[in-house]
Amino acid sequence: MFDLVQKYKRVIQVFLFLIALTFMTWGIESYTQFRGGSDTVASVNGLEIPRREFDEELRRQQEQLRQMFGASFNAEAFDTPEARKLLLDGLVSQRLVSSVALKSHLTVSDEMLFEVIASIPAFQEGGQFSKTVYTNTLRSQNPPLSPAQYENRLRHDLAVQQLTLAVAGAAIPSRTVSERLAAIESQKREVSEARITPQQFLPQVKIDDAKLKEYYDANAAEFRRPERVRAEYVMLSADQLVRNEQVSEDDLKAAYQQRLAQMTEAEQRRASHILVKTKDEADKLAAEIKKNPGRFAELAKKQSQDPGSAEKGGDLGWFGRGMMVKPFEEAVFTMKQGETSGAVQSDFGYHVIRVTDVRAAKARPFEAARAEIEVELKKTRAGRRFNEAADIFTNMVYEQADSLKPVAERFKLPVQTTGWILKSAAQELGALDNPKLLAALFSPEALQGKRNTDAIEVAPATLVAARVVEHQPATQRSLDEVKQELAEMLRRREAATLAQKDGMARLEQLRKGSAAGLTWSAPRTVSRRDAKGLAPDLVRQVVAADASKLPAYAGVPSPDGGYVLLRISKVAEAEASERAPDIAQRIGATLGTSQYQAYVDSLRSRADIELRSVSPAEKK
Repeated sequence: MFDLVQKYKRVIQVFLFLIALTFMTWGIESYTQFRGGSDTVASVNGLEIPRREFDEELRRQQEQLRQMFGASFNAEAFDTPEARKLLLDGLVSQRLVSSVALKSHLTVSDEMLFEVIASIPAFQEGGQFSKTVYTNTLRSQNPPLSPAQYENRLRHDLAVQQLTLAVAGAAIPSRTVSERLAAIESQKREVSEARITPQQFLPQVKIDDAKLKEYYDANAAEFRRPERVRAEYVMLSADQLVRNEQVSEDDLKAAYQQRLAQMTEAEQRRASHILVKTKDEADKLAAEIKKNPGRFAELAKKQSQDPGSAEKGGDLGWFGRGMMVKPFEEAVFTMKQGETSGAVQSDFGYHVIRVTDVRAAKARPFEAARAEIEVELKKTRAGRRFNEAADIFTNMVYEQADSLKPVAERFKLPVQTTGWILKSAAQELGALDNPKLLAALFSPEALQGKRNTDAIEVAPATLVAARVVEHQPATQRSLDEVKQELAEMLRRREAATLAQKDGMARLEQLRKGSAAGLTWSAPRTVSRRDAKGLAPDLVRQVVAADASKLPAYAGVPSPDGGYVLLRISKVAEAEASERAPDIAQRIGATLGTSQYQAYVDSLRSRADIELRSVSPAEKK
């Protein structure tokens, strides 16, 4: 009950993390409303999925990808018919499970809801839940969220999670399989290496002119110098405007007064309780504690029906108003520090409560909040200025297309230059690493007309315009130009072929009992869990080798073009592994995922589902 999050922390850890990061704006109402209207992408048992919900989820996923990949992220590359169909299928699955949760009347108590909220790190300050941080964090979302919106969504998601855990948690892994897999994972093998390198064979390799010409003629495209340009560019961003924004002391103080309610930390109390089933039990406990106040923790451990807090002598930690059931809260907030209550009835039973500490409500001082308010005001003002500046910037680079100097002077921006840029190749381009911008630089208007590109958004609130300074068309390099590097490439390639042939031949000799003239490294003992620095591809060969007869041998080509020979000289079988429970948990998670997917598939097979087109071309 009061200690639910701690008790099931492992189970819901990922779930809480996702909720804390996404702050999805569609609450329970989106599952029960929108039964009418034509602008929908799907209907699931009569519950419609609005197009705006689909678009919002698509935007949210793309924003997450943008944060992962940075300025190089191209939303259009991910906005494919396949990706949209996958997203729609996910929303349909959510509706199916949500509808079952609603019909099953799964509910989440206020206590559980607020305990979950208080456990989310994004809402904490100094390791404790902060109402100010909570409301400010929700307000900072795009679009902003009210606590009621967020709590509706969270309450619904927790209810759905009850169903999800019930289905997935029914999967029970085999103890025998778990123990066997744990033993295999813990098995240790002693291994030595011998390496055959391509460098050993380089002196033997001779590449004549005929081979060079033959390869060049057959692979001429490899020796084309691609089209390239050098460019100059200017960048306008909201971050630049923030740095230049000035905020007066009067403005800061006025903003502080406006936010004073949010800057005030509400009164918090710390209490312990003993939960029992009947009023008689509670009265007896209250009387005993009145005689012997020092026995409260002892009695809580022995008699409290709340197992989570009982283990801690009844301690519930710090909490504010609105985080406990009403009768419990009213009792706590009318008591003095150190006072013990009589029997207090709630939906859970009867409580005997002791208030152990009190934190009075206090306003955050102006000086402590000053920096935060200054940043917020600067961002707000810069955001407004950026919208205005973006229009001017866009018009200037278009209307004065023969130079970037006027727009640079207007906004006091540096005109930056680049090295050679290729149209399509892996290259470090910084602000210019954007497909639309590259396409614009290599367009006829930019190459032949020497015009500025349009202002292109390369990242949120960041515009770049560029122009070509120098252009080199694609050209074919002659055989004479590439002769030396081609000869070196072919020599190394041939040496690698000889090294691998030699390695495989020696492996056969070893397996027939010959020493094969090799020098072995010092042995090291490895396992699937502890590679001792051995490369993953070599570990796979070692653990997969047939070790029924020792020494056993294996071999694999190496990334440098050579060959690695492996000698397994000893195998140590693991005893009963302490990791068997962990293995069982992993197997259970895999089985649970499969079982849950099967459950969703069964719901789909019985559901009335109507899908509509969500192709990019039809997006409104």
